[in-house]
Amino acid sequence: MKKILVTGSKGQIGVELVQYLRNIYGCDNVTATDIKKIPGPASEGGPFELLDVTDGNAVAAILDSKKIDSIIHLAGILSARAESDPQLAWETNMNGLYTVLEAARPRNCALLFPSSIAAFGPGTPLEDTPQDTIQRPNTIYGVTKVAGELLCDYYHKKFAMDTRGLRFPGLISYEALPGGGTTDYAVHIYYEAVAKGKYASYIAKGSFMDMMYMPDALESIVKLMEADPSKLKHRCAFNISAMSVDPEAIAASIRKQIPGFELFYNVDPLRQAIADSWPDSLDCSAAREEWGFAPKYDLDAMTVDMLNRLRIK
Repeated sequence: MKKILVTGSKGQIGVELVQYLRNIYGCDNVTATDIKKIPGPASEGGPFELLDVTDGNAVAAILDSKKIDSIIHLAGILSARAESDPQLAWETNMNGLYTVLEAARPRNCALLFPSSIAAFGPGTPLEDTPQDTIQRPNTIYGVTKVAGELLCDYYHKKFAMDTRGLRFPGLISYEALPGGGTTDYAVHIYYEAVAKGKYASYIAKGSFMDMMYMPDALESIVKLMEADPSKLKHRCAFNISAMSVDPEAIAASIRKQIPGFELFYNVDPLRQAIADSWPDSLDCSAAREEWGFAPKYDLDAMTVDMLNRLRIK
């Protein structure tokens, strides 16, 4: 049975992933960590440790005390927040990853790293973005994601570490609000549709970005973590996505369930500029071929489930 450490467990992915993993591997086998303790299942439903991922001694101590063999390294600063504090983003995203890799290396721990569509940039083909293509992001978040992909590849080639990674699209969840990403509007729009029947989007009409419903993201993490390593050619940076949508597409899907829903625009120049530098749609064929990536939710199926669950929160 795996012994798993999750960093950044209070983030949008972590709050759901920890419980998802505990249901599969057992509560005692999944240790959640974060720099702060926040009440909830991640910190109260099983082992939890306070952890600054830039503190190598603290990382090593937890790996030893919990006999960890697999790390899912989610700790990081997201795109919009990173632009407001690039020094913190570099320290957390890059130095944190390096510190965790260095602690994991002599202990033969596997590591899964979440990259992002932010790893691409204005020079990347926008449509059906290839698995292997030019990556010249113009945000500090994107820079840390490209560097993180390369660093994980290096540790695999240099030290034979079992490193793996996913390029996540925008993730949509009913359990937790996101924390400073450019695609956050695609979560907020559902909350506001239920609460107010209207929403003012900070991302402009026609700005297509890749998205995925959280249940598909969680399943993808476990699928890749459990995949046969001999079949993995693109270890640390698999494109994954379930849909390519703009605000109008989401609003149209919501109106099938809430006919009077109104969408307005109050575009944020910072986040719009970031969105404009990202691809419109991804080629996910490598993930399908190498480890069986197969999302279950399209836009309308996600909308029905999101609205139903938000109504009973």
